[in-house]
Amino acid sequence: MTNKHNSENQNNRAIKKSLTIAVAGNPNAGKSTLINAIAGTKLHVGNWPGVTVEKKSADFEYKGRRITLVDLPGTYSLSPYTQEEVIARDYLVHEKPDIVLNVVDATNLERNLYFTFQLLELGIPLVMALNMHDEARQKGLRIDAEKMESILGCAVIPTVATKHEGIDRLIETAIAFADDPGRHAPCAIPYGADIEAAVKTVLGDLQEYPQNNSNSLPKRWLALKLMERDELALKESGVPADAPFLTKATRHLRQAHGEDIEALMADERYGLAAGLTREALQKPEKRKRELTERIDAVVLNRFLGMPLFLALMYLVFSLTFTLGDPPMGWIENFFGWSGSILAGLWPEGSESLLKSLLVDGIIGGVGGVIVFLPNILLLFLAIAILEDSGYMARVAFIMDRLMHKIGLHGKSFIPMLIGFGCSVPAIMATRTLENRRDRLTTMLVTPLMSCGARLPIYLLIIPAFFPPVWHAPMLWIIYVIGILIAVVTAKLLRSTLFKGESVPFVMELPPYRMPTPKGVLIHMWERGWLYLKKAGTIILGISILMWAMTTFPGLPDRDTARFANERQAIQAAAAGKEEKSEQMASIENQAGEEALRYSIAGRIGQAIEPILTPVGFDWKIGTALIGAFAAKEVFVAQMGIIYSVGKANEESETLREKLKNTYTPLIGFCIMLFCLISAPCMATIAVTGRESGSWKWAMLQLGGLTLLAYVLTFIVFQTGTLLGVGI
Repeated sequence: MTNKHNSENQNNRAIKKSLTIAVAGNPNAGKSTLINAIAGTKLHVGNWPGVTVEKKSADFEYKGRRITLVDLPGTYSLSPYTQEEVIARDYLVHEKPDIVLNVVDATNLERNLYFTFQLLELGIPLVMALNMHDEARQKGLRIDAEKMESILGCAVIPTVATKHEGIDRLIETAIAFADDPGRHAPCAIPYGADIEAAVKTVLGDLQEYPQNNSNSLPKRWLALKLMERDELALKESGVPADAPFLTKATRHLRQAHGEDIEALMADERYGLAAGLTREALQKPEKRKRELTERIDAVVLNRFLGMPLFLALMYLVFSLTFTLGDPPMGWIENFFGWSGSILAGLWPEGSESLLKSLLVDGIIGGVGGVIVFLPNILLLFLAIAILEDSGYMARVAFIMDRLMHKIGLHGKSFIPMLIGFGCSVPAIMATRTLENRRDRLTTMLVTPLMSCGARLPIYLLIIPAFFPPVWHAPMLWIIYVIGILIAVVTAKLLRSTLFKGESVPFVMELPPYRMPTPKGVLIHMWERGWLYLKKAGTIILGISILMWAMTTFPGLPDRDTARFANERQAIQAAAAGKEEKSEQMASIENQAGEEALRYSIAGRIGQAIEPILTPVGFDWKIGTALIGAFAAKEVFVAQMGIIYSVGKANEESETLREKLKNTYTPLIGFCIMLFCLISAPCMATIAVTGRESGSWKWAMLQLGGLTLLAYVLTFIVFQTGTLLGVGI
């Protein structure tokens, strides 16, 4: 018997050699900072199976133990209302992690405990990270962690994730609890005599119910959810909502407390949270006015809030140009040098498809996109600082008054803010909006926010056509134009396609916090790495494709022979080296221009040129716009490929100089305006179709934004031409 018992223990230890820890908590509880403190750069991002909501997890070693850390979406509840709540609930119920790490904001204990009680109902071993404990102390709050442990039946570990305090103890406690679940079994939350009697009845009758298939579900939790008529629990257990035994068990509750059992349960949880807070939390007698309130008095002021936000964004763009210009020049010189080295491997004047592919297609295309990485990293750095400090939540509040006038509310502006990074996760973020009309409206206008993929276009055009003093203002102007067009378009949609009352805006404003360097850098690098990966995969592939389209089928033999004869004539007749060089450069550029016109891309561009001429674009810009549909950055890559054709010497002009010599500032502005408004990339169209549940909305986004871009660009170009602007 003893040997058998020892063998079972050894098997258990072998099974527990690898542990899965689920991290759950409310938004703004410091969950991301805590995860970064534990996992750091080991965190990898994907999607939850079957849905396009971001999934973060990390695999790492801790004192010889293999640990998988799973970051559940931040949520206030496990009720299946939003996609995030469903994901967190399904993972905890069905995947059954070894331990749940509940991250609780120590400065807002009572509100966070509501979610804690829901986690305890699941019966999974739980360890609480009482996070931001230093901020609680600064506010004069004294939390008795030992008393909380005795009441809740779980470990409560004070932590300060920003300073890595309590992290090791937290992980060691989680491992110990996972190895020995009985060491601290979560208590059965007492919900009063009436509710407990109903739970007991449901548990008894559930065993006898013939359609019940809930063997894998936590029994007490299931009984509570069936009493609340939770749709997912009813479906998974096979119990109908009008099952006689449920009606019988809850009859007394309905008579004594009203019809809504779910509201009754919520009241009980809030009551328990309030009671536990009174027992374990001591507050200072005199409450000082907090720093957050003093800052908000200015930031949220109805007259100062909006100008302050616009001024802050202007400062961000100014720093993006000022600080990003030197490293951008270094990268530009590096790719120029690399192209010269590669070109030097072939004899001077020789023609080679491989040489053209490597120098013009890959280095000219991908290098033209990567050169803007410093500016993009700086922009992402600034956005990460504003997000982690708590300011971005205030921006949604500030925008609420404006958004309400167009039939939305400030919460809709949050996906739009995410859209400054990338439209794809921004459209996914509309899942937090409860009203379908709000969701669809926000989805359709979110691409009007200037995403990171458009930034390389602006960074190419602005320095080419505008003096340095106008660099930051022009970037600021183009971003503001996007916001204003989005607001007007949303108003139009809410007045026509999506008529209806707007939903009241309710949102928690987190306290201001000093962003940690590690957290900010991780957020910046995650977004920057996605940009680099796109440059090394999608943009590389499209650059090669566009190179082929600009190279083949090549000039006819008669034209090739004509240019060859002209070169020979120059060789024989030119008087001096300088004159010969100039004439050869002219011939090479003519040959390149003719070859480009004759290519597949050139023919497509010339076919659509009559449509583009009224907005100031030629066929070369047209071919680049076609490539930009795959990914906006490809516009820059394609222009680099086009204007590398026909270069005659190593000291040829940079792309900006060539654009400046070919087009006017008015056309440059029109390019930025059209790329801002026109059809978003393929990935955005695809995710809109998936998230909206209908491809008609994706097609409306594709066609509507392109038509809007054409009309507004036409007005700007024709008006500017009439006034003589930029000619």
